[in-house]
Amino acid sequence: MSGEKRILLIDNEEGLCRLMEQILLDNGYIARAYTSPQKALYDFSPDAWDAVITDIKMPEMSGLELLKKVRGISRDIPVIMITAYATVEMSIQALRMGAYDMLTKPFEPEELVYRVKNALNQSRLIEENRELRHELESKFRFENIIGASPGLEKVLEKVEKVAVRDTSVLVTGESGTGKELVAQAIHYNSPRRGGKFVAINCGALTETLLESELFGHRKGAFTGAAANRLGLLEAADGGTLFLDEVGNLPMSVQKTLLRFIQEKEFIRVGETAPTRVDVRIISATNADLKERVRQGTFRDDLYYRLDVVNIHLLPLRERRSDIPQLTAHFINQQNKRFGTRIRGFSKDAIPLLNNFGWPGNVRQLKNVIEACMTMESEEYISTGTLRQFIEPEGLTVQEKSTGKAVSDNFSFDLELEIFERGLLKKVLKKNYGNIDAAAKEAEMNIATMYRKIKKYGLLKNEYR
Repeated sequence: MSGEKRILLIDNEEGLCRLMEQILLDNGYIARAYTSPQKALYDFSPDAWDAVITDIKMPEMSGLELLKKVRGISRDIPVIMITAYATVEMSIQALRMGAYDMLTKPFEPEELVYRVKNALNQSRLIEENRELRHELESKFRFENIIGASPGLEKVLEKVEKVAVRDTSVLVTGESGTGKELVAQAIHYNSPRRGGKFVAINCGALTETLLESELFGHRKGAFTGAAANRLGLLEAADGGTLFLDEVGNLPMSVQKTLLRFIQEKEFIRVGETAPTRVDVRIISATNADLKERVRQGTFRDDLYYRLDVVNIHLLPLRERRSDIPQLTAHFINQQNKRFGTRIRGFSKDAIPLLNNFGWPGNVRQLKNVIEACMTMESEEYISTGTLRQFIEPEGLTVQEKSTGKAVSDNFSFDLELEIFERGLLKKVLKKNYGNIDAAAKEAEMNIATMYRKIKKYGLLKNEYR
């Protein structure tokens, strides 16, 4: 059945009008036939009908004239044109004016129903796409980046200004601060919002695969290249390419990317002819790119091309006033998703929540709240539940010295673990995630170093 879809029929031949009306009624549609295009147009409104079927040759007004007037009222409603004198020129003209389909007389009832069904399916897809785009744009509006701290307000002011200007942006900040969310906000509030937002993690692929992913390749260009493949730059044509962890780009890829930014063209792997696309580049890193430029591992000319505008995100520990608002947002999000009714944190848990160091920033806060809500059986998340998911090294210096917001079992062993984890993070960062070099500096056996890294859940890629 059609789901009560309403079809407007227009043909000066009353017999054909009644026949089409009956065919559609028999197939579960609501149909109304008009022999006067003027009267049909007078009664037409986008909310009243789901599709229009009209003859092309009518004495009072041609179907093409009617199509033009319908399109002036509604761009999206599907219009099927009927004619006994179809020509290629007429069909092209009708399609250019916005007709969905052409139906030639005489036709079988099944063909009419089939064309109507396809037209309505197309209309449904257009509407779903519009709703999805509206949802995405709504999701990444500035007001949906949660927080009201002075630091975040300054960031949002900068994001709003840079969104409308088609320039390269480098978003910096610790892991988990929301760099990709800011990049999405820039895209969905820019003139490129109608194009795609395409993201790639530059540290997650080998050099050959990364180059292929970005620029595409020709069949046979390398082992495993079984077919031609378009790269992400072409996928993002007209939109935005987000390069996450851009500091991990190999030097060879840096060179190719620089050429693209300068010339707006690139060469696919295995080809010789350049390809031109229109793409905005937004990149992000938690590394110190200036230091990498000084060390010679990142090109200075590429750095200055990417860092036309810099947006730095503060860690959560430096904008603690946003924690209550973020917490309420994430709890509400989880309640809607799982049908739960958690109302918040208990009074004695709130100081621990607010004073915790949050080394993983907003991402860690979100994950901890989700985990707490999974385990909590009461209306309010208790201190006991929260302490299951908060590691002691995330506490502030004051908390460590006073023992506040820490369990009664706080001991020398716990202090030692805090110091040890901090030391490992420091040497890993200093050596850009190189475990061999970090082990030598810490005067630690390489096997012990790997064991400690696993114990404390450290990810070497975060320090490259």
